[in-house]
Amino acid sequence: MPWTLITGASEGLGREFAALAAADGHALILSARQQDKLQALASDLRARHGVEVVVIPADLSRPDEADRLWTSATTGRVVSVLVNNAGLGRNGPFADPDGWPREEATLAVNAVALTVLMKRAVVAMTSAGQGAILNVASTAGFVPGPQMAVYHATKAYVLSLSEAVADELRGTGVTISVLCPGATQTEFFKADGAEKASFLTRMPLPTAASVAKAGWVGLKARHRSIVPGPNNRLSAFLPRLLPRAWTTRVTGILLQRR
Repeated sequence: MPWTLITGASEGLGREFAALAAADGHALILSARQQDKLQALASDLRARHGVEVVVIPADLSRPDEADRLWTSATTGRVVSVLVNNAGLGRNGPFADPDGWPREEATLAVNAVALTVLMKRAVVAMTSAGQGAILNVASTAGFVPGPQMAVYHATKAYVLSLSEAVADELRGTGVTISVLCPGATQTEFFKADGAEKASFLTRMPLPTAASVAKAGWVGLKARHRSIVPGPNNRLSAFLPRLLPRAWTTRVTGILLQRR
């Protein structure tokens, strides 16, 4: 039986991806740090959709956790869909030395763990001749972000990596899609303090459910790049036309804490 592995599945986009996959009849492997939330979600999905759900807690900021997760997930199972959703970030000046632990964890989760899981999945899926990967990046990947410099840099990495490897995999039966949402109604911004950013106090945010649905539909349609919503598509396109120093400065103003 093919399985779908979703990281960061305990809340926000990850929880919504799990619900969408279960509704489509996918057997699920759910991973995040919070085992109690994962178990509650797994019980709910089993009851509502009658699908098999396995919970594998993992802290992807720790070395070798991504490899351990993949090995556990694929022991006796074939993963045909990977949703690389887990992510961290931090709002604050790069010069602040106290920010390094969170920034180091952001690099570990957003870039290193994502790459390890993607690498393992690509090797297995190309051998099988089929499979699909959805990497969650952000519109932050289209422009540098003063006050969230490391987060923006990691999402630029995810965007570039996804598009490059997607091109490498043409004709293999394996597809890679990259989802680039803007700010969304999730716990992510509360966790990293970015809910105090000025732009988040001045605009309504899309729901996690609507963003996850756009990503899931795009994955099934084998779209390479998915930018949900007209405002997000505009913010992804404008940096290509405007001076980079100008867009960086404006982004920094928008990310400045109140």
